[in-house]
Amino acid sequence: MHGKTAPLAAQPVLIGGIGRPHFIAIVASMMALNALAIDIMLPAFPNIQSGLGVADANQVQFVLLSYVIGFGAAQLFFGPVSDRFGRRAPLFFGIALYAICSIAGALATSFEFLLITRFLQGIGAAGTRVIALSVVRDTHSGRGMAATMSMVMMVFMVVPVFAPMIGQVIILFGDWHLIFLFMAAVSMAVGAWALMRLPETLETERRRPLTLKSVVEAFTIILTNRVALFYTLATAFYFGSLFGFLNVAQPIYVDIYGLGPYFPIAFAAVAVVMAGSSFVNSRLVGRFGQRRLSHGALIAYFGFALLLAGLSAMGPVPFWVFFLISLMMMPLFGFVGANFNSIAMEPLGAIAGTASSTLGFAQTVGGGLVGAAIGQAYDGTVFPLAAGYAMVSAVSLAMVLIAEKGRLFGVGTPDA
Repeated sequence: MHGKTAPLAAQPVLIGGIGRPHFIAIVASMMALNALAIDIMLPAFPNIQSGLGVADANQVQFVLLSYVIGFGAAQLFFGPVSDRFGRRAPLFFGIALYAICSIAGALATSFEFLLITRFLQGIGAAGTRVIALSVVRDTHSGRGMAATMSMVMMVFMVVPVFAPMIGQVIILFGDWHLIFLFMAAVSMAVGAWALMRLPETLETERRRPLTLKSVVEAFTIILTNRVALFYTLATAFYFGSLFGFLNVAQPIYVDIYGLGPYFPIAFAAVAVVMAGSSFVNSRLVGRFGQRRLSHGALIAYFGFALLLAGLSAMGPVPFWVFFLISLMMMPLFGFVGANFNSIAMEPLGAIAGTASSTLGFAQTVGGGLVGAAIGQAYDGTVFPLAAGYAMVSAVSLAMVLIAEKGRLFGVGTPDA
């Protein structure tokens, strides 16, 4: 069962009285709050471990996992609510909760309290992610939606360039608790901007009733649509490798390769090429389509993962080899993430909020748990990460093959 497509043009020039670049900037800033909450924490892992008396270094990874679980699970709430009440009210509730929990995190004196605040902060961030995808689906369709999502992802990917550096500077000149105050300030600024400029994109006549029957019906539509379901699963597994990298990036760069305070620079270099690939995707998707670009990128990622796994199985991998392969693998996220999201969302326009929440839940909770498994397997070598890359990309490729009935590189609908 397919939902309606967006009522507007594939790439509208004006959206609620604001220009498309302005719209993209606001949506990207909403998405960036999530990236900020993850990446700014990475340099602070050793400080959190020592400051809160965490015995096992791998346990500090729960600072990410607790946030990701809250972020992912709460999207199942924000989706149906936003389909009923519109996009703006749930968005501002989420941003307010994010800011309050950021302030609470600055007051944390125990690891357990920190994990609780991170879980709740993730719940707040869930609103920004669901609404960001929903407003794009409300106003775009087909390849135009993929192009806009790529531009959003490009701005979103800039955050990992600067966030670890900001976190590093904060802990060099102050306490790690100040990182949370910084997140609170940024979230309040984004909330004020959206309050003044972001229009309501879901008209009253297109809203769905918030009843158990309507919610069950919406989830049934998603779970019975082969393309939407299996592209959602493919996205979840694929992003599991990214979460795995985030969990072990700090110990790999610092403990294995001895980069020390230069870790944020190496991390930023990877983020720069990821952001660049999102921009390239936005320029190419109109010509080649989501499927051709994303399928090719996924296969290339799987090939690089097998190469890195093979090299690391034979012994220590030199830094330049690991870094070079990473620079070739990570840009492929720019060709997979936005395109997989738009392919999964395309047939679900009538329930964009619920569809966005389901995709987000699978991508973050599923991907977060897969990433946590990869992170907990860390043994002081690169091999567990490389093997994890290979396994999850293989599963993701299998999901795509099921979605496409065994055919890759198709064009889907005429606009996809």
